[in-house]
Amino acid sequence: MIEVLFVGKHAKTLNVARHFHTSWELIYCTGGSGEMVFNRLVIPYQEDSLLVIPPRVPHANRSQNGFTNIHMNIATDEVSIPLNEPFLLQAEKGGYLGNAFDAAFYYYSNGGAGQTRILHLYAQLIVAMTKTMNTDYIHSDVVRCVTDHILRNYPDAGFDLNAYLRSLPFSAEYLTRLFKKEMGMTPRQYLTDRRLENAASSLALLDGSLSVSQIAHQCGFSDALYFSKVFKQRYGVSPKNYRPSNSILPNTDSDGIKTILNDDSEFASS
Repeated sequence: MIEVLFVGKHAKTLNVARHFHTSWELIYCTGGSGEMVFNRLVIPYQEDSLLVIPPRVPHANRSQNGFTNIHMNIATDEVSIPLNEPFLLQAEKGGYLGNAFDAAFYYYSNGGAGQTRILHLYAQLIVAMTKTMNTDYIHSDVVRCVTDHILRNYPDAGFDLNAYLRSLPFSAEYLTRLFKKEMGMTPRQYLTDRRLENAASSLALLDGSLSVSQIAHQCGFSDALYFSKVFKQRYGVSPKNYRPSNSILPNTDSDGIKTILNDDSEFASS
């Protein structure tokens, strides 16, 4: 099921402040060019680029000469991308994907009878086209097996990734090389990322009843100091300052679903 939460347009814009969404964001560049800045990478884009950004990934948009785009936020379990990393696809100029974004914006803005159903159909079409274009993320059976096992076990602080990898009928060197080729990171980095994302979600959603140390342990980190260090490297702020009461400004953005991050730190790299 796909629920369209928002569809908006940016007129010519130079910068969008660092923020995150609790939903998937799909951004189709209709003109100009720029860079989408994340914690650990910068993705240049141009006209007819499609950026797919998973939930709770902080990002900012910057451009020297300005950009225009249509941006859509959706709640769905159908964007089954194995990576929890943002990625870019380049669509055909004047093609069907741009037309689908145009239509989605029209129906979202104008409402009328059948609006929800029509928006749902356009969102389904956009997601299906994204999956079709995204051929780089078709994974081998062994990599899929490793990712599935990590996803089932990452909340356990006692999970021994090395022992699991040794149990497979492949050398550690081969597994690491294949995993990094297909996933863009090592199994250890993938495990740490999943734990950090779980922690970020808990910090953003919970009411403060659990301490940072308790959340760290529940998300698979046995060392709270190490957790704080890698969390800040990933998100640019400490776990304490990531909590909603400490990390956000009042929301004045027109889409009403953007969380603006209130910190002066540079985007950390790792």
